[in-house]
Amino acid sequence: MTVYETERLVVRTWTADPADLDRMTDIYTREEVTRWLPPFDGFDAARAVEGWRAFHERDPRYGSWAVQVRATGTVAGTVLFRPIPGGEGEVEVGWHLHPDSWGNGYATEAARGAVERGFAAGLAEVYALVMPGNEASAAVCRRLGMEHLGRTRRFFGLEAEMFRLTGDAGA
Repeated sequence: MTVYETERLVVRTWTADPADLDRMTDIYTREEVTRWLPPFDGFDAARAVEGWRAFHERDPRYGSWAVQVRATGTVAGTVLFRPIPGGEGEVEVGWHLHPDSWGNGYATEAARGAVERGFAAGLAEVYALVMPGNEASAAVCRRLGMEHLGRTRRFFGLEAEMFRLTGDAGA
């Protein structure tokens, strides 16, 4: 199911199709991706698909969705848009892309689409959490026009750089 589209991307729900499960597993078992994520024990793509589907069904504004390149059909990665776990209602945008899709602007494009969708649904602001040292993701935040708020340890028990974009800032 398509959630939204951008010029080059189709953002859709992840499915239990073997191609989706294989691609998701390939993304979330790569050290160059997981080093920037909160720690988790193992990765089960089928369980992730089911959990993300149920989450989206509870509130269709939010989810973790596949970012598919329109021209090739390749799934570049995931864009997420959700209340920050353990937060006080703050909504975050995030992205996890396969290394073979880095450097093409897909993270910025997918995140911009998610943010615009959130603002259209009435959100006043959106946040991003970036692990210290993840300069590529910090650059995505800057391209989105996000304000750097500094470091925080409020979420996931980890230190992160926090960014914010307000609806009047024009994603």
